[in-house]
Amino acid sequence: MGDYEGRSFSVSTAATAIITAMFAALIVLIAFWLYQGHETAERRGEERAIAASKIVATNTSWINALAWQALQRIDESLGATIDVNAHEQVRDINEAVENLPGQVQAYVVGRTGRTLYSTDPAIKPLDITDRDYFSALAKGERQYVSALLVSRLNGKQIFVFSRRLERDGVFAGAAMVSFEAGLLANVWEAVDLGPNSTVSIIRKDGMLVARFPFADGPLDMSKYVLFTDYLPKSASGTYLATSPVDGASRVVAYQAVEGTDFIAIGSADYTVALRPFWSDVYIAAGVLILAAIGSLAAGGWIRHLLKRDAVRSTRLSLALEQNQLLLREIHHRVKNNLQSVQAVIRMQQLPADMQASLSDRIAAMVAVHEQIYSRDQFMEVSARDLLPVILDTLVKAYASDVTISYDIEDVKVSSDNATPLAMLANEVVTNSLKYAFPDDRKGHISVKFHVISERLARLEISDDGIGMDPSTVHTGMGTRLIRGVISQLNGTFDYAEGDGTNFVAELEVVNQAA
Repeated sequence: MGDYEGRSFSVSTAATAIITAMFAALIVLIAFWLYQGHETAERRGEERAIAASKIVATNTSWINALAWQALQRIDESLGATIDVNAHEQVRDINEAVENLPGQVQAYVVGRTGRTLYSTDPAIKPLDITDRDYFSALAKGERQYVSALLVSRLNGKQIFVFSRRLERDGVFAGAAMVSFEAGLLANVWEAVDLGPNSTVSIIRKDGMLVARFPFADGPLDMSKYVLFTDYLPKSASGTYLATSPVDGASRVVAYQAVEGTDFIAIGSADYTVALRPFWSDVYIAAGVLILAAIGSLAAGGWIRHLLKRDAVRSTRLSLALEQNQLLLREIHHRVKNNLQSVQAVIRMQQLPADMQASLSDRIAAMVAVHEQIYSRDQFMEVSARDLLPVILDTLVKAYASDVTISYDIEDVKVSSDNATPLAMLANEVVTNSLKYAFPDDRKGHISVKFHVISERLARLEISDDGIGMDPSTVHTGMGTRLIRGVISQLNGTFDYAEGDGTNFVAELEVVNQAA
């Protein structure tokens, strides 16, 4: 008995060492995964900001070119003298700006700064001699672009392109094209950098020209790090900094617009850019908690089993019954641990769709273990019993107006393959429930599962929803999970032609012992 106890102690010590080493290895792998996730999140944030800055630069270059062309057409349309009584000039001014983006107004003012012509029906006589876009021309500048201004006509934020008008070599006034800063709203929506992102146009002297979302007013950014540290080194790039407008920390991409005096900016909130990383952190925390609980439970159970085997080593007739009890209890505990992970996920501040997705996937694993221990199916699981348990729960949770039917052969699936099969069916039906029946429309889902050869079974999941184009499927978590499970089961899958969405997979899940 002493030798047996010594061997048991050695086995227990070795098992503890192995579990500890595996847990440490898991921590190292997760730490490396999180490091890579952080780097990837930052890199993707920078890439999106760079793409946004290029879009802003393209639009800025276009606005710049069209504005100067419009001002030249206005100058030419005025003729040899600027006649305030001629109707033709007003018409020509309207035609000169009709192709410009956003809310655009054109004006012609005389040498005294009083408005002579305008495309604005609500124009009021204003003295603009104090405006730099007029005074600079009066002093001899050929053309000028203002910084961000607040319009005296309507209180909106604007910026102005102006051109000096000369007749017989003498300053005769100025032609101006005024843009509302709000024209960047369309660009902001197009680049889709997420909440708290910005797009901006800045003059090369540091004066803010336009921004969306709007700044509080004009702003001199010449002392900002963009102009003190980055632009002197490179005409384009990225950096992380605190905004001088609202104090938010953002990933900023800048691009000097060639042939102009502008810098194009696209910036994304740093915390938004790191959201995928924090999602990974929550998942990793859940995995580590589960692994820690499993390791402690495994270590405790190993010691418990060794002690019990020392007492019951001669009772071979009871070994099978006791082993079955232990397996049932382990599966029950794994199910409980998975449900604990579900509870942990619900307590995390995750997006609702992510919470639901994680919870559904864990629920599928829970159902497998529940099927195993409740029916004593330790070597194999009946697909006819397993799949409806998982999928009926999904349908009830997502869509009361969607029905589901089954044509499932009594296929015996090995316990090793039961969880991947459950995850696959869960993921495909979840996609149908999410996307196939928009606007709470009624629908039907059909699930078929049949043996087609000695090792293979075919899983067919079809819906009569709005259908999908497989080429447009994004490689998100769900798609990666489907591909991973298919690979794990040495199978293939495709989306068959027909009404709605038709998913067909052939899988090596048939239990050869059956």
